[in-house]
Amino acid sequence: MKDSVSDFYDNLAEEYHLIFEDWHNAISWQGEVLSKLILSKLNDLNINDVSVLDSSCGIGTQAIGLAKKGYTVTATDISPASVERARKEAESFGVEINFGVADFRSLANDVSGFFNVVLSADNAISHLLTNQDLLLAAQNIYNKLEDKGIIIVTLKDYNELIIEKPRATQPRILDNGNRIIFQLWDWHDGTNVYSLNHFIMQQINGEWKTKQDKTKYRALLRSEFSKILSDVGFSDIEWYMPEESGYYQPLLIAKKN
Repeated sequence: MKDSVSDFYDNLAEEYHLIFEDWHNAISWQGEVLSKLILSKLNDLNINDVSVLDSSCGIGTQAIGLAKKGYTVTATDISPASVERARKEAESFGVEINFGVADFRSLANDVSGFFNVVLSADNAISHLLTNQDLLLAAQNIYNKLEDKGIIIVTLKDYNELIIEKPRATQPRILDNGNRIIFQLWDWHDGTNVYSLNHFIMQQINGEWKTKQDKTKYRALLRSEFSKILSDVGFSDIEWYMPEESGYYQPLLIAKKN
C-alpha cells in the first residue's frame, strides 16, 4: 500500500489544488463545516483548547482551514511531497501547524502527543485495502486520542456506488473550459477494490496537457468501517450524510470511551 499511495500523492502534490474549482474557498468552507461538527461534539471545550491531528492532510486543505479557525493542528500524511507542499501553503496562509510524515497504521509511533480530534478526510482511509490494515489504522487512531476524544472520517458514498460499480466519473469542466478533471475506475474481479486513474487536462497556451496518476481504493461500506471502529473500542458511532452535515461526503464521528 505504502509505495503506490505515497507515489500517487507525491506525483500529484504540485497539481492537487487543480481538482478544486477554487481551492482557497474550499479551505475556508471545509474549515467552517468541520469546526461546527467538532464543537457540537466537544461542547465543553473552546476552539483554542482543541487539538487536532489531521492524519491524511494532503496539501493542507482541512488542516489549514481548522488552523485558521484557531485550532491547534498537527498534520501528517504518507506522502512527503504533499507534506512539504502543505507546509509551504500553511506559511503563505500565516498559520502555525506541526507537520510530519506518517502512516495511518503507525501513528502511535510516528506522532507524539494525544489529541481531542483525529481527522481523515477526502476518502483517504479507503486506500487501506484489507480489514487487517483498517483494524491497525483504527487502533492507532484510537491510541492517539485523549479520553472522550473523537475521530472524524469522510468517505465516498460506496453504499450507493457499489451497486453499479461505475467505470468513470462525470468530467468536471472548470476554468471556462480550460481544465477538465475526471477518473476512470477499473474494478478488480470478485472484489470491492478498484484501480483509479486520475486525469487532469489543461489547455495551456493553446495546447492541451494531460496528467494521469494511478492508485487503488477499496469501496469501503459504512457498516464495515463502523464494525472495525467498534471492535477497537469506539462508541457513539454516527454517520452524517452531506445534506445533514454540509460536507460533500458521508462523514463519520465516533468517540473514544
